[in-house]
Order: sequence, then C-alpha cells, then structure tokens
Amino acid sequence: MHPTRKRRLILVLALAAAGGIATALAALALQHNAAYLYTPHEVLDGSAGSGVTSGQSRFRLGGMVASGSFRREPGSMEAHFLVDDGDAKLPVVYTGILPDLFRENQSVVATGRMRGNVFVAEEVLAKHDETYMPREVADKMAEAHRKHNVDAAPATPAEGLQ
Repeated sequence: MHPTRKRRLILVLALAAAGGIATALAALALQHNAAYLYTPHEVLDGSAGSGVTSGQSRFRLGGMVASGSFRREPGSMEAHFLVDDGDAKLPVVYTGILPDLFRENQSVVATGRMRGNVFVAEEVLAKHDETYMPREVADKMAEAHRKHNVDAAPATPAEGLQ
C-alpha cells in the first residue's frame, strides 16, 4: 500500500473512532440526566418501573395539587402537599421557595426521587401555560384536569339518560 493512502486510511479510522467515542459519551450523558414524567398512579401501581419506586431513579412527577393538602410549618421552608392525577394521590415534600403560581387545584410538575412512600422534590414547577410545557407534560396534565372535572361535577339527569 502506498504511504499516502496508508496515512489517509489511518486518519479516516482515527476520525471514525473519535466520532464513535464522542457519540457514546453524549448518549451516556443524556441517558444519565434524563428525567421521565410519571403520574402518581403510574408510580404507585409500579408501571413506572422498579428504579422509580425504589428511589434509585430521578424522575418528574406530574399532576394537580390536591385540594386542602398543602401545609407548611411556621418558620419552616419544608412544604408538604399531595399530587393527584385523578386516580391516585402521592405525598410530596419540598424544601425551598415555591413558584408564585403554585396553589391547590393547580397543575404541578416536580422533579426528584422517591424516599419510601414519599416523593422528595428537588424542583417544583407550577403550570403556567401549555405554550411553555413539553407536549407529554401538557397531555398528562390535561388528562388529570379532565378526571378532576368529571369527578367534581355531579351528574345531571340528562347525562344519565344518554
């Protein structure tokens, strides 16, 4: 083989190897930092996976802040509330300043881990507008709102006849 061709082959192989290593490192970093969105029902029934329920995996919890569930001890930064998706309620603990839009009966997305039967949030985001929310989150929040509206509204006689 000609020396020039040999150098080119080595250069192409080195570039291919460097590209493969860079791709592998990027995929590993993305996989490690990924936080999937689950509802309380998915977490409690185990369909979110054993890593989520055991507290090994960091994930996002989406739903609505249950009515009458928010409490904070005077002088404490620790907030306790329930996140409800219409099928299940999951207790959440968060230490820090909550967003201005945070309130009961409002959609919320919290990022954190399970500790026993309690979700320990590292970050809490209150729903503002679907414009600023990933489609997956908006769809799950809309489903939670729909379940709450159906459960909260008493059936009228006309609905029972259909």
